[in-house]
Amino acid sequence: MYTLCHYVRLRIHPLGETMSPFTGPASGKGHLSEHARLLRCVLSIRERSARAVPWDPDTVGIPAARSPSGLARINDVAFYANAREEVSALAGVCVDLLRLHVPGGGEGRGAHRCEGCHQAWPCPTFTELCRLLT
Repeated sequence: MYTLCHYVRLRIHPLGETMSPFTGPASGKGHLSEHARLLRCVLSIRERSARAVPWDPDTVGIPAARSPSGLARINDVAFYANAREEVSALAGVCVDLLRLHVPGGGEGRGAHRCEGCHQAWPCPTFTELCRLLT
């Protein structure tokens, strides 16, 4: 079974190599910045979760039980039923944070600072998002 982290990690490099979407050179013509790659990835996750078929026992089926406990089974079913909306909401929060925490584009002192929190770039929020999603 694929997890959110699996989808985030697996990207195909233009030369066919599998690579993390948040690593590699960010300079040069045609290369996205680390911030732009992370934002694009989270937007893609949000879009895919919004397009996904809502889970329903009649449309997808009931996953095999991993525990004999009835309570665990109820928790599993509740998780599957709500996962699409929860992933979409979580991706939306990440998008909002990434749109707020962007590298400064000006010259001088503001060029290496975050536009949202005014800390040195990369700011702690962006650094933590990268750590959590890779």
